[in-house]
Amino acid sequence: MHIIKHSFIIKAAALLSAVVMSAVPCIRSFAEPVDYQAEADARRDMPVESNAWENWPYGPTLGAQSAILMEAQTGAILYAKNIHDKLYPASITKILTGLITIENCPLDDMVSYSHRAVDSIDWQSDSNIGIRAGEGLTVEQSLYALLVGSANEAGNALGEHISGSMEDFVALMNERAGELGCVDSHFVTTNGIFDEDHYTSAYDMALIGRAFFANDLLCKISSTPSYIFPPSSALPRELYANSKNQLLSGKEHAYEYLVGSKTGYTSQARQTLVSCAQKDGMRLICVIMKEESPAQFTDTIELFNYGFNHFRMVNVADEDTRYTFGSNSFFESDSDVFGNSSPILAIHPSDTIVLPDTAEYEDTSAELSYDGQGDGSTIARLEYTYNGVYVGKATVEIAQQAFAGEAVSSDRDHPEGQIYINVRSILIPIAAGAVLLFLLFNMTTLIRNYSFGRKRTGRGLHRKRRRKKDINFDRYTHGGGEY
Repeated sequence: MHIIKHSFIIKAAALLSAVVMSAVPCIRSFAEPVDYQAEADARRDMPVESNAWENWPYGPTLGAQSAILMEAQTGAILYAKNIHDKLYPASITKILTGLITIENCPLDDMVSYSHRAVDSIDWQSDSNIGIRAGEGLTVEQSLYALLVGSANEAGNALGEHISGSMEDFVALMNERAGELGCVDSHFVTTNGIFDEDHYTSAYDMALIGRAFFANDLLCKISSTPSYIFPPSSALPRELYANSKNQLLSGKEHAYEYLVGSKTGYTSQARQTLVSCAQKDGMRLICVIMKEESPAQFTDTIELFNYGFNHFRMVNVADEDTRYTFGSNSFFESDSDVFGNSSPILAIHPSDTIVLPDTAEYEDTSAELSYDGQGDGSTIARLEYTYNGVYVGKATVEIAQQAFAGEAVSSDRDHPEGQIYINVRSILIPIAAGAVLLFLLFNMTTLIRNYSFGRKRTGRGLHRKRRRKKDINFDRYTHGGGEY
C-alpha cells in the first residue's frame, strides 16, 4: 500500500514538473520584452511597390510597415509601401474627428465635457489634458486640445456635441470616410484608443489628410507646438497642451516646409504619423504607420525630401498641344463669330499633373472622358498617366470670357493648350450651302418661267391662224370679197 502511494506521488511530481517546465517558455516570453526595433529592421526588407514602376524615381527603404507619399492637388501617389494594409491608426484618427468638427459646427460653440466623455478614458495611460466632467471649452479650444494635446476626452466631447452620442458620431466618421474615397477603414472610437475593430490604411489616411490639410485653420492648429487654455466661466483653471510631434518648430526634427502634422501611438499600433509639407508650389501628404520612434519623423522627412527632389508640377494648359482636339483645326480658330480671339472651350488654366524630373509632358498618356460631369461648365475630363501610373487630371470647360463679352485682340498669340471652336470652319460650309440653295432656287424659277412662256406663245399663234381661216371661209360661203 505504501509502495503504491509512493509510486503515485512520484508520478504526480513528475507530471507537475513536466507541466511547469513546459510553461517556462511561456512565462519567459511574457517576461521578455518584444524587440520592436528588430521587427522594424526586418520590415525594411518589405518590397516598396512604387520602386517597381517603370522609369519611376527609386524611393527610400523604411522600417515602417506601411507608408505613402501623395501629392495633394492631384491625388497622385509618389511613393507606395503596403498602402492598403489594414493597421491600427492610434491618435491619427483625430484628424478625421477634427475635419468633421470644423465642417459641422461654429468655432465659438461651447462644448460641455460630460461624465461619459471624460470618464471613459484611462487617465493614467490615455492621452489627455486633464479637463474634468462638467467643464467646457469652445469648439476651437477643443480642436487645440484634440490636435495639439491629443486629448482623448476632447474627441469624445466633440463627438457628443456634434452627433448627440459618441456612437452616432462614429457612424458619421465612417460615412465621411466613405465620401472621401476610403476603402480600407472601419472606425469605432472618436480618438483612436485601441480596439481590434478600429483600423485604417495609409492610403485612406492620405485621403483624409487631403481634406484635413485643405483647411487653413486645421493646418494652423496641427502645426502648433503648445497651447494655453485660459480660465473662464466654464473652465475654473488654466490648462496646457504640449505636442509630442518632433517635426514642429523648435523640436528635434523640425521640418521647415511643414504645413501640419498629427502623431499617434498605442502599443498595438506602434508609432503613426500623418503630415503635410509644401515647397515650390507642390504640397505633399505623408503617412507612416507601424514604425518605431523616432523613425516616424525621420521617415517622413526622408519621404518629403524624396518628393520635392524628384518630382515637379506641370501646368497642363501651358504644356498641352495635343488637345486642340486633333489636326483638323475644328476646335481652333483665329477668331469667333464676333471677330474676337476668345476661346469657346479651354483646358482649365490651374489644372496640373505631377511628373518625375526625368519625364516630359509628351511622355504622358491622356484618356478623354465625357461622362460623369456634374458641373455645367465642364465639357470633358482628361486623366493623365505616365507609364500606366496616374499623375493627375484636367478638365475641358466652357471659357467664361466667351460669355462675358471679353474682347481680345485678334493679333494676340493664343495660349498653348486652349481649345478653340473654329467658327470659320463651321460658317463657310453653311454659307456655301446657302449660296447653293439660292442658285438652285433661282435656276428652277428661271426654267419654269421660260417653259411657261414658250407654251403660251404657241397657243396664241394657233388661235390667230384659226381666226384668219374662219374669216376667209365666211367670205367664200357668203359671196363676199374677191371670191
